[in-house]
Amino acid sequence: MKFKKPKFWDYKKPHVISYLLLPISLLLAILKIVIDALIKKKKYLSIKTICVGNIYLGGTGKTSLSLKINKILGSKVKSCFIKKYYSNQIDEQKILANHGKLFKSKRRSSSIEQAIHEGFEVAIFDDGLQDPSINYDYNIVCFNIDNWIGNNFTIPSGPLRESIKNLKRYKNVFLNGNNENIDSIKKYIYNIDPNIKIYQGEYIPLNISEFDKNDKYLVFSGIGNHKTFMTMLRNNNINVIKDLEFPDHYKYSQKDIDDIISISKKFDCKIMTTEKDYMRLNNNNKIFYIKSELKILNQEAFIKDISKFYENN
Repeated sequence: MKFKKPKFWDYKKPHVISYLLLPISLLLAILKIVIDALIKKKKYLSIKTICVGNIYLGGTGKTSLSLKINKILGSKVKSCFIKKYYSNQIDEQKILANHGKLFKSKRRSSSIEQAIHEGFEVAIFDDGLQDPSINYDYNIVCFNIDNWIGNNFTIPSGPLRESIKNLKRYKNVFLNGNNENIDSIKKYIYNIDPNIKIYQGEYIPLNISEFDKNDKYLVFSGIGNHKTFMTMLRNNNINVIKDLEFPDHYKYSQKDIDDIISISKKFDCKIMTTEKDYMRLNNNNKIFYIKSELKILNQEAFIKDISKFYENN
């Protein structure tokens, strides 16, 4: 699926198109309320469930945080990943599978049952916050600081999967990216619920030493937040001559790759992308990729809360 979010979604002042689409957004919101009322959420007693989800559609760092939580749990518990199967998200599935046991199915409940059968104690869900069938033990809502809540309208008028006011249901918020406007965002969240726990994360490159800072690079990505990736590279003095942005989970054709290589030759530079994008390129040896991970700035408090959740459930 080649989906690229409309630019008007991120306008601070809603565009006229947002208002024209508002009746559809309202109908979808009502439909969700009806579905949630009809479907009884199931609580799983033999396995603990952590959902790393989002309200803003795409590019919020769910997979990175899921990996971090699994790393934090480490050898303390037998943990696994659960991700609903989508054919256009093979990249994220590969990354999760490279760091632990991944259960994937078109129905999350099937994956949970399989994880229970294999004796796992904690299931970390990459996405699924809006799944009406599961009552998670611990919820985290991820946001990218650059995008925040866009125009604050729900789909299709804006980028939100549900009202931002619903944050009070989830209690835990993760803000990923650079620290610009962080105070105003925190204030906004605390106005919704002063008891919400807010954690912060930033992306750090793991293999930056492999790249010569004197070289020139053409950078491309098809991820949820290209801007955050570019900020990370520039903060680490990567000499970016040109950058290309593709839709999230973009499936690159051979023509796309040939065009990228042709542009790099024109600018006489090397080619760099993300690990997620590289997973879709069939190991092209002309393209390099950056490995990165999420660094939790207030990690001690987060570890304490996760440990408390596990011990008390």
